[in-house]
Order: sequence, then C-alpha cells, then structure tokens
Amino acid sequence: MQQESVLVVEKQLAAYNLKDAVMWAATYAEDAVQQTTDGIILATGRDEIHRNILVRFQEPDLKAILLSRTVHDNVVIDHEKVIRNFPEGVGSVEMLCIYTVEAGYIKRGIFKTFNQQLTRP
Repeated sequence: MQQESVLVVEKQLAAYNLKDAVMWAATYAEDAVQQTTDGIILATGRDEIHRNILVRFQEPDLKAILLSRTVHDNVVIDHEKVIRNFPEGVGSVEMLCIYTVEAGYIKRGIFKTFNQQLTRP
C-alpha cells in the first residue's frame, strides 16, 4: 500500500509540473476533499478540484519542487517549494501537503502554505 500511495502522489506532482489539469485531477478520487490545516474546505469532488486548478495552471512560472517526503502506510506528507506568479511578482511559497490515498486515488489533501517570498517584481 505504501508504494502505491507514493506512486499516486508522484503522478500528481508530475502532472502539476506539466500543468496537465486532466492528468492531475485524475489522481484524485471522485469524492476527494481538499482542505487547509485549519479545516477550511477548498474543494469537494474531482470536478471542483479540476476546475480550481485551471486558474493556477495559467501561471507561467508555476513549478513545485519536492523538498522532503515522509510516508506512513497510505499517508504521504510532502514538503514543497512552489514557484508562483503573484499579483506583485514572481515568488515562492512553501507547502506542507498531507495526502491520504485510498484505492489508488488521493482521497484527501490537507495543505498548509507558509513562508511566502518574492524573488522579483
């Protein structure tokens, strides 16, 4: 189960960096939930998850860099640095991403964003 969970999250990260919204959303279960560590629901269901990422994938400099990964059974915890295009310029944020994988799909993604920095205006 642990290896299967890692493979699903790896596929999701690769699709993110390719900005392939269809492939990226396909890694999520039909009834998946994305939320913040504070419990705020970001999206419910694969369709809403797909719609939400379309705006993000329009950012020309978007890229996620995996800094570390911890795996416990079907839970994959990634620490990433994400290059973003903010209204005030290009920068980065760090993200803690906690994925629960069930039956070959991401069932829940819990996210914490921190350490936002601008690299150029």
